[in-house]
Amino acid sequence: MKTVTVALGERSYPIHIDAGLLARAGDLLLPLARGRAMPIVTDGNVTDHLATLQASLAAAGIASDALVLPPGEASKSWARLAEVCDWLLAHGVERSDHVIALGGGVIGDLVGFACAIVKRGCRFVQVPTTLLSQVDSSVGGKTAINTPAGKNLIGAFHQPSLVLIDPLVLNSLSQRELAAGYAEVVKYGLIDDAAFFDWCEEHGPALLAGDVDARQYAIAHSVAAKARIVAADEHETNGTRALLNLGHTFGHALEAEAGFDGSLIHGEAVAAGIALAFRFSAARGLCPVAEAERVGAHFRRVGLPDGLQAAGIGADGATLVGHMQHDKKMAAGTLPFLLARGIGKTYLDRGIDLTEVESFLDAERVAPLPG
Repeated sequence: MKTVTVALGERSYPIHIDAGLLARAGDLLLPLARGRAMPIVTDGNVTDHLATLQASLAAAGIASDALVLPPGEASKSWARLAEVCDWLLAHGVERSDHVIALGGGVIGDLVGFACAIVKRGCRFVQVPTTLLSQVDSSVGGKTAINTPAGKNLIGAFHQPSLVLIDPLVLNSLSQRELAAGYAEVVKYGLIDDAAFFDWCEEHGPALLAGDVDARQYAIAHSVAAKARIVAADEHETNGTRALLNLGHTFGHALEAEAGFDGSLIHGEAVAAGIALAFRFSAARGLCPVAEAERVGAHFRRVGLPDGLQAAGIGADGATLVGHMQHDKKMAAGTLPFLLARGIGKTYLDRGIDLTEVESFLDAERVAPLPG
């Protein structure tokens, strides 16, 4: 079993990664249970995994009950947040109890936020079941729900006590969901680890085809990278953690335009956003054009969108920039952008004129498709 620690002083926590871990979860969770039940919140996509988890808990002598929510981004809402909070209160959850979030990023974000506010904060455990949540959203303590104004605008920083990652659960995912999660894997190479991007180019297709060793390596490498960044800047105050948002400013605007209706899922939007960030950097003379093209080509190779047209977004630049202006990172009327001087050379730029972004996006709408 591979273990990565998120080093946050007294709030440090381990991330355990191992094939078959879900069936052994009870033994790892027993010290946190302290003789108490461990409520589980999950969704209808992972009922098979729920059965495995509950069997493991029962074998360890841990009682559990489960709330099963509808799958999909629409569950990150005020209504579902209220439902989860009411359910936890009805089950008598105490501040020192641990709630288990079993599912993808939607469940992790929603349950984490509920645990941040129930009784002013109870504890929780992340058991992520998608590649995206395993390499990104389950680690670092960002929790939130969506609103009509935008994605993740209501939330809190609330760290889990433990993260359990079983690469074998990824076998239940569709190719689309796997590819969407893979976008976040690639992101770590593009931020500051060009050698890892090289690894992705060589091994990414095998990872998506089911290579367990490749999946476990990519997950462990990604989680270690995120843990390092979170430990350096937990609340995104010094600019280090902002690097994890590569592609997200563009990507969240695309998601908002798509209406969170499932036609464009988060990882797909991130892939398109990353490709746009690299092409925007190239257009400004910051990044070699060949490196921006290399990024887009890799996403296309694994079936991910590399821009507006591939993502099915036809909105003009002004509309998309309008979505960006609801971004929670807006400060004093300016929006920081993650740009790149090349692969593995991402940096934060706080001086971007949004009219320049509009013009770039308008050009992207009508640009000839690659190849």
